[in-house]
Amino acid sequence: MDRLIPESSLLLVIDVQQRLAEAMPEASRARLVKNAEVLLETARVLQIRVVASEQYPKGLGPTIEPIRTRLFALGALPLAKLEFDACGDLDVARAIGSAAPRSVVVFGMETHVCVFQTVRELMRRRYNTFVVADAVASRTEENRAAGLALCERAGAEPL
Repeated sequence: MDRLIPESSLLLVIDVQQRLAEAMPEASRARLVKNAEVLLETARVLQIRVVASEQYPKGLGPTIEPIRTRLFALGALPLAKLEFDACGDLDVARAIGSAAPRSVVVFGMETHVCVFQTVRELMRRRYNTFVVADAVASRTEENRAAGLALCERAGAEPL
């Protein structure tokens, strides 16, 4: 595993939105929010760039609090997308590309869909990709575990 260096890393927040969060088991949602706050505070302190996406915000709502407030404080306004793979959206891909990271640390929802498909594409684009296992969620623990396994099989490192 490569060492994460703040100057060449990016934190990617995937679709931590109101209607998705409401569908998550309460314990999973609470774990994700708690660990997301730690990750975002770490990004602030270490000056790590942050990019965030929202899947079809008109239907799934905005990024949940307190994550939304932390993102705004970091100047990382969530970018709307319609693709499951965040890299498939031109605005998100440009935001990632302009940050020119060597490593991308990923967290969000849902592990087996948008998180996995984004991670697979990040790996294809040759980014060192890390998935924060205790900051991803799916509607079932089985789907979360399957998503993490798929991410690892695609070459991402679990954190």
